Amino acid sequence: MDAYEQFDESVKIAAEAFKNIDKKDVIRLVSHLDADGISACSLMIKLLNFDNRKYSVSIVQQLNKAVLSQLALESHNCFIFTDIGSGVIGDIKELLQGKKVFVLDHHSVAQTKDFGEIIFVNPHTCGIDGGKEISGAGVVFRFACAVDKSMEDFAHIAIIGAIGDLQEQNGFSRLNDEILKIAVEKNKINVSKGLRIFGSQTKPLHKALEYCTDPYIPGVSGSESGAIQFLYQIGIDPKNGPGWKKIVHLDEEDMKKLVTGIIMKRLNEANPDDVLGNVYILPHEEEESPTRDAKEFATLLNACGRLGRASFGIGACLGDKKIRQQAIRSLADYKKEIVNAMNWYNENKYSDDIYWGSGFVLINAKDKVMSTMIGTLASILSKSNVMTNNLFILSMAQALDGNTKVSLRTTNNLNGNLDLRKIVEEMIDGIGNSESGGHQNAAGAVIPTDKEEMFIGTAKEILGKYVMEEKVN
Repeated sequence: MDAYEQFDESVKIAAEAFKNIDKKDVIRLVSHLDADGISACSLMIKLLNFDNRKYSVSIVQQLNKAVLSQLALESHNCFIFTDIGSGVIGDIKELLQGKKVFVLDHHSVAQTKDFGEIIFVNPHTCGIDGGKEISGAGVVFRFACAVDKSMEDFAHIAIIGAIGDLQEQNGFSRLNDEILKIAVEKNKINVSKGLRIFGSQTKPLHKALEYCTDPYIPGVSGSESGAIQFLYQIGIDPKNGPGWKKIVHLDEEDMKKLVTGIIMKRLNEANPDDVLGNVYILPHEEEESPTRDAKEFATLLNACGRLGRASFGIGACLGDKKIRQQAIRSLADYKKEIVNAMNWYNENKYSDDIYWGSGFVLINAKDKVMSTMIGTLASILSKSNVMTNNLFILSMAQALDGNTKVSLRTTNNLNGNLDLRKIVEEMIDGIGNSESGGHQNAAGAVIPTDKEEMFIGTAKEILGKYVMEEKVN
């Protein structure tokens, strides 16, 4: 039995165990707050509704002993964790002993091999890299389809989760690709080659170009006047009557002009034509809505989760039109928080709160940036041209519970040599009451705020060591 057959077998075993849960039991569902976690949770809710199950839902930023201890006090007999839990399997086993527990996840697994009575579905246990091959939503989707084949109609939600977890690299690996094929067959996603620029459905063309950092367009990215001037230079009028054109408004001739113009601007870049890539459109969604392009939909879900409004994101996935409008309104608030974070960074980049090491940057926003937004700040900076000399961006912000959220990103991991999750684990080793999580290309941790100084000292040493190793390689 190969790794993929093993994974399928673990899904089937979990599905059978789920069918045996007493219909009178209220199922306790706990999921992660990012786009993948919200997608995973939405798929599980769909399944529970189809199966006439009673349930109670929580969305959390981190699953730790404190959260698990609270859950253990509840009267529920059955718990399902989606897109979360693999890093604290030992704690789940200890604190929820005697309960029926399902963990459906794709994150790296904590060192224990003994999962006890936990029904655990995770590709890593079969030797498959869950960070690349399948998202948390994808794992839930495979499980849900094994319980009820009609869940195949929601394959697009799993793809939104995978895109939100940055697993789309101009196409998908095997497990995600199998899910994508189902979504395409069900006419829930159309895939085409097009401009790899965020905001084609919703942003005015010149604003989409101004905010485009991946790919970076010299003289255009970061400059509204530069973007407008560029469009006039290549023969595209950015105006659409009294309003502004969006990418979706362009005809074939103008699209050719735009693609050629961007490639010409990028001739000094390593891959000038990587502006083209796969575009994932949800044809059943309204045109020019942030739910029509799968990448924009994933951002919408992230916005809801980061702002503590995960229920709006779940409603959007489940197709509730009123709640979807509330989710879309949350995007504006999310953008404000991003602007606040970027403004804080720009005003403080030469202050004591930002340490410029040799090949890495350490940003400590303290209580000036929302702890749920600090990873977003690191991600934006990692894709910007201002960080090209820095391999690592480590960012930190304080939460209200006495902990500090840490996020680590890399600006260049093209060969996949670096595993950010392992680097973060190394940083928090020896710091009590701390936890790590994430993937190879995006990882984080939660540490006690009173241990910040100790953590920063260790982080500087470890990042410096990895920078040196990469230079040698």
